[in-house]
Amino acid sequence: MDTQPRCEADCFVGDSLAHLRDFPDQARSLAGYQLREVQKGHDPADWKPMKTVGPGVREIRIREAAGAFRVIYLATVGDSVVVIHAFQKKTQQTPQKDIDLAVSRLRAWKG
Repeated sequence: MDTQPRCEADCFVGDSLAHLRDFPDQARSLAGYQLREVQKGHDPADWKPMKTVGPGVREIRIREAAGAFRVIYLATVGDSVVVIHAFQKKTQQTPQKDIDLAVSRLRAWKG
């Protein structure tokens, strides 16, 4: 199971930063921009709540030439942003394995 200590500032849980870094250049740039907007207290351009993962959890949706990419994060931790999971989406519906991973990482992060 992924475990990581609580963050006092912005953080990435598990291997979410590595997966975000593996996004194609355009998708990675868009994800970074949207996360900066969240840090500033703004909503991302395209997002939806992820109530199946937990309260306050959201998903940034990125669509570009290389495909669909998602960043699942929790932004209700003071001024911090906690990135729980980042992945490329290959089907219409978010795969259950990605939802389950996000749920387990959120539980581990909360301790």
